[in-house]
Amino acid sequence: MKYFIITKRGIFIAVMLVLTGIILIAALGGERSVSTAAGTKRSIPVYCVQTDEKKLAVTFDAAWGAEDTQQLIEILKEYNAKATFFVVGTWAEKYPDSVKAFYDAGHEIANHSYDHTLYGKLPKQHIKEDIEKCNSAIQSITGEKPRLLRAPSGEYNEDSEAAAAELGMRTVQWSVDSLDWQGLSSEDIVRRVLNASENGSILLFHNDVKNTPAALKEILSELSEKGFSFVSVSELLYSDNYIIDATGRQIKSE
Repeated sequence: MKYFIITKRGIFIAVMLVLTGIILIAALGGERSVSTAAGTKRSIPVYCVQTDEKKLAVTFDAAWGAEDTQQLIEILKEYNAKATFFVVGTWAEKYPDSVKAFYDAGHEIANHSYDHTLYGKLPKQHIKEDIEKCNSAIQSITGEKPRLLRAPSGEYNEDSEAAAAELGMRTVQWSVDSLDWQGLSSEDIVRRVLNASENGSILLFHNDVKNTPAALKEILSELSEKGFSFVSVSELLYSDNYIIDATGRQIKSE
């Protein structure tokens, strides 16, 4: 992680910029960074998307077991939901049948690092190698190279953002965290997600977590009744002519 030393005046200006939403990111294909008050650049991933359409993205981080693979596929199918699975490379190598099953069911398979080493501990070249190693593990199963990256534990920095950009990949976080991995009850998971979901949200779940399937079923049911559709992250994102504000919200530009 890189830190910037600024004066008190610089801190004040930075806060004002954030509050007024002036910090912007250029469209894809241009500069993938935002300007800070210190005159430096920092890159940020997408956390959510501004849209008038009632659609959102359901995502899973896959790094543990795989016992609920078929159950998740059936629940997602019931609600015509296309999810994005951010897969750790070592998990893909251990459970290739699950990766293939998710892919064959029409879900998007994305990169979540090779072995979940935090990127803040690695130099950029090692991060690139890690990303490519995970891509190779996934591509050997699906035949398709991932286009999206979510950093381990969501811990990104300038080096990881630059590494992803140099490999032609887009970086994605989340705006609604189910906290399912903390052992929450299905009722608590449902409450957390429904209270925070809105147009363009990116929801975060984990596979192989005890209460996630039951919670997912209720969440998809209630959101469906409210008119929401569930698309992959790549389908949710704008591919060009957009900006990203200081909160990580991707906004279509005119």
